[in-house]
Amino acid sequence: MSLLFSPYTLSSPKGGLTLSNRIVVAPMCQYSADQGLATDWHLAHWTSLLNSGSALVTLEATAISAQGRITPNCLGLWDDATEAALADKLHRARANAPAVAVCIQISHAGRKASSATPWHGGQLLSPEQGGWSTVGPSAIPQLEGEVAPAALSLAQMEEIKQQFVDTALRAKRIGIEAVELHAAHGYLLHQFVSPVSNQRTDAYGGSLENRIRFPLEVFKAVRAVFDGPVGVRVSASDWIDGAWDVAQTTELALQLKAAGCDFIHVSSGGISPKQQIAVGPNYQVPFAKAIRAATGMTTTAVGLITSPQQAEDILQAGDADLIALARALLYKPRWGWEAAAALGGTVPASPQYWRCLPREAASVFGQVKVGQR
Repeated sequence: MSLLFSPYTLSSPKGGLTLSNRIVVAPMCQYSADQGLATDWHLAHWTSLLNSGSALVTLEATAISAQGRITPNCLGLWDDATEAALADKLHRARANAPAVAVCIQISHAGRKASSATPWHGGQLLSPEQGGWSTVGPSAIPQLEGEVAPAALSLAQMEEIKQQFVDTALRAKRIGIEAVELHAAHGYLLHQFVSPVSNQRTDAYGGSLENRIRFPLEVFKAVRAVFDGPVGVRVSASDWIDGAWDVAQTTELALQLKAAGCDFIHVSSGGISPKQQIAVGPNYQVPFAKAIRAATGMTTTAVGLITSPQQAEDILQAGDADLIALARALLYKPRWGWEAAAALGGTVPASPQYWRCLPREAASVFGQVKVGQR
């Protein structure tokens, strides 16, 4: 049997989650919200992803506060209005798709907040352009010449930790099955662990133990209130000599595991424009392999994984437990169907689509024949 199409259980001390296959939709920012509110774009987007053949759909980086948004158009889940909008669009999408588990990535952008959307340059916005004041572990800007973020006080860190908790509780209330904390790609939790962005002199800066302290505190607080699987997305390397690397990520992962972390989603980069990323197929898989070998954690590999056999080979080699795709699913929204046809698997799909398959791929939906009137 294909490993990609074998079931997998995300074990959790507070309630496991069994997936019908190993395909995960990675979180993909859409920059299409209205003051944090989910829109019809999300309704259409999520309905498509839920019909992709994937067993777990991770919603895009969702801000825990208005200040924590990457852009003015980022999705949020920080108050009753954003909760109602997200719940409405998600529930309607799920009503028009097969039963697929949903995870939400919750995030604070830190010093990378208050930015323009990528198609408008992605640069820091001034107040005149609709921007706002940013915060970070230290008063160090993302780019030279930018206005520096304000270094967070201990009281502000406590407030942010509570915002993560509150957002997780809102996710739980609207029926989302899993939560992923965003500690990658140069956003706030990653900013704390990396010496590039964290030059604090208190208990949250300096040594590795100190730099990982706040992300661990946030994780433990969320773990305490969320019943389903809780995981973390990490950047395993800053791709800068002498900065955050896979050895430090492994230590963080071990401590997360001890605190009840159910999965680790292994990405990389995002902390600095000085990064030198060696991009290519499977370029992040060695990080996932190393972390999985050292920790025994459920590990998700991601990054330029585009073909079914490529995904299968990663699993067969024992380099990861789950395969996450992002842009590949935007380009081929039914990637999971094609993978099932290629590897002899089956996928969940809405009955309205059952008769679309070519005759040789009819078993993908577990259907021998679908009549046509």
